[in-house]
Amino acid sequence: QVQLVESGGGLVQAGGSLRLSCAASGRTSSIYAMGWFRQDPGKEREFVAAITWSSLLTYYADSVKGRFTTSRNNAKNTLYLEMNGLKPEDTAVYYCAGGTRVQFRTIHDYGLGSSYNYWGQGTQVTVSS
Repeated sequence: QVQLVESGGGLVQAGGSLRLSCAASGRTSSIYAMGWFRQDPGKEREFVAAITWSSLLTYYADSVKGRFTTSRNNAKNTLYLEMNGLKPEDTAVYYCAGGTRVQFRTIHDYGLGSSYNYWGQGTQVTVSS
């Protein structure tokens, strides 16, 4: 089993920045890729970004490209999401997720919540206008 704990959320003005962290523990060696998703009440869960364990490949939703950057520190078993140029529409609960290799066959799979086995509890990000 893998446990994921997010931190770093908060309230920020539009145009500001936040960095989210996701600390992984347990059988982290089983994780092939990790991702960030977000969900606002009343809306569907939305893919934000993903990264392979080797950090060689990253993927981003069009809505955050050029503004958000995901990275990972394998020595610390920690995933990061650097968010710049935040907009009110970025307001949501942000979740990190981890998945094993068998789930990821195509680029499309990285954007699917069903590809990930493990999920954190989420951290709230609120962007005021």
